Amino acid sequence: MTAADRQFLIECLCEDLVPMLMEEYGLTDMEAINLLYQSNTFAKIEDPQTGLYYQGAVYVFEYLKEEIDGKRN
Repeated sequence: MTAADRQFLIECLCEDLVPMLMEEYGLTDMEAINLLYQSNTFAKIEDPQTGLYYQGAVYVFEYLKEEIDGKRN
């Protein structure tokens, strides 16, 4: 897989995750984007070694929710 292919998958995944964040947490689009991009989950999505960028949005969203909810408690 090329870097461009991987970047495309990351962008598609983020495109799915942002509305999920908006709905789950009542965020604006910019709040959701910022929350996603500043998360440890996003760092893992960008890391080719994890392969997380290749997973489905619902699967990745569960990891992201755990991270967010853990920080809020």
